[in-house]
Amino acid sequence: MALFDYTGKVVLVTGAGAGIGRACALAFGERGARVCVNSVSESGKAVAEEIRTRGGESLFVQADVQNQLQVERMVQKAAAAYGKLDVLVNCAGIVTGGSVVETDLETWNRVMAVNATGVFLTCRAAMPYLRKTRGCITNITSLVAIKGIASRAAYSASKGAVLALSRAMAADCLADGVRVNCVSPGTVLSPSLQGRIDGEPNPEEAYARYVSRQPMGRLGTPEEIAAAVIYTCSAEAAFLSEPAADVIAATMTTVLFLKTFPGIVRETEAMEKAKEKKGQI
Repeated sequence: MALFDYTGKVVLVTGAGAGIGRACALAFGERGARVCVNSVSESGKAVAEEIRTRGGESLFVQADVQNQLQVERMVQKAAAAYGKLDVLVNCAGIVTGGSVVETDLETWNRVMAVNATGVFLTCRAAMPYLRKTRGCITNITSLVAIKGIASRAAYSASKGAVLALSRAMAADCLADGVRVNCVSPGTVLSPSLQGRIDGEPNPEEAYARYVSRQPMGRLGTPEEIAAAVIYTCSAEAAFLSEPAADVIAATMTTVLFLKTFPGIVRETEAMEKAKEKKGQI
C-alpha cells in the first residue's frame, strides 16, 4: 500500500469551498478517497467537480454548519451516498478582528456559532458513523488557540474552544476506536486573508506585517496545512490522538512536516511545479 493511501475511504470536509478546506478536499481526492465537499455557499460545487475531473469521486453537500438540521442532513447524505463515513475534517470558519471592547455581542455569537458550535454539531452528527468504521476527526484550530494575538478576541476564543473540545472528545472517543486530532496553523495565505489584506489602506504594508510575525519568514499555504491533515487522518497516524497532535500545531507545522514527512512535501512541490508549467498558478 502506498503511503497515505485513502482508496475506499469516505471523507467529509466542511468549509471546503476555498482555502484550507479546498486544499484538504483536493488532497484526499488525489489519494483515492471519495470526498464529500461541504460549503455554506455553492462554491464547493466547483471543488467537487475538480476532484471528479481529476478522476476522483466527489459529492457536493451545501449546508450551514451552525444549523443543526442542515448538519444532520449533510452527514446523512454523505454516508448514504457512499455507504459509510471514515473521516471528518472540520475546516468551516470565519475570522473577525477586534478586542473584547471592540467586539459586539452579535459578532461574538456569530463567530462562536460557526467556529465552535459548528464543530460540535458536525462531530456529534458524524460520531455514530465514525464509530462503525473506527474512523477519525481532524479539526482545524489556529495558532491563536495557543498564543494570544492582539485584536482577535472572538476568533481566539472560538478556536480555543475547538482545541479544548477536541481534547475532551479524544478522551471520550478513544474507547470507541475514533481518533480526534487538531491542526493549528499559523497565518496562511488563504482567499480569506487575501481579502482582508486587499481591504487594508496599504495592502503591501499589511502583507509585510503578517509575514514579519512568522518564524518561517513567509506565510503558509493551504496545501501545506492539507499535508498535515492528510497525515493526522491516515493509517500511518493510527497511534496519534490529542493531545499528541499538538506536536504539529501552530507555525511549526511546516518545519516539523518538512523534517518528518519529506515525501509528501516533495509530492506537493512537484504538483505545484506541474501547475506552473500549465500556467495555472
